[in-house]
Amino acid sequence: MAIFVEMSYKLHSINAKDKVLLDNGSLLPLMEEFYTIQGEGFNTGKAAYFIRIGGCDVGCHWCDVKESWDANLHPLTSINQIITNILTYKATSVVVTGGEPLIYNLELLCKQLKENLIKTFIETSGAYQLSGDWDWICLSPKKNMTPLPEIYLKANELKVIIFNLHDFIWAEEQSKKVNSNCYFYLQPEWSKQKELIPLIIEYVKKNPKWMISLQTHKYMNIP
Repeated sequence: MAIFVEMSYKLHSINAKDKVLLDNGSLLPLMEEFYTIQGEGFNTGKAAYFIRIGGCDVGCHWCDVKESWDANLHPLTSINQIITNILTYKATSVVVTGGEPLIYNLELLCKQLKENLIKTFIETSGAYQLSGDWDWICLSPKKNMTPLPEIYLKANELKVIIFNLHDFIWAEEQSKKVNSNCYFYLQPEWSKQKELIPLIIEYVKKNPKWMISLQTHKYMNIP
């Protein structure tokens, strides 16, 4: 569990009590939470409650939520409060994202979600130890910090962001590491979508094991 302890030290003003609660997963630095329609990958179009956790050291230069990187900007929030908020909606699934959510211990969060019959989905770079009981793991690997072997084997979905031509090569390398039941998606980086979508279309036509993921929530102007 050393990775959780290491991250807690990056929260500069944390006290000893909160550090214990952060390490055991009772508190999380919550950036935002909202009930919406999932916009990307296999579960596109499904209603889901999103929990975005602050803190990330993967550092993708094209990241569209850089404000999530610094955990100190986001309040430590009790998972009991998060669960209470979720239960005010008709959500049947929760997507935990970031930042990089696996920096934290997610065992207790998943346990409480399961107790309330809510399915657990996570979106992760896979760079940190897997914690929690997940119904769906979306692995979005990054070149800066590659995934751990255990997460490749447990991924339900491989979603590779395409920013340049070399990313197609990277995607193929990653596809060889996941399990045989994993779904493959290529997703254009949003700022270059007009340039990249035609290239991805042609690539998928030639390599039909891949499918295209679009950030449909941005087209619909929803969170």
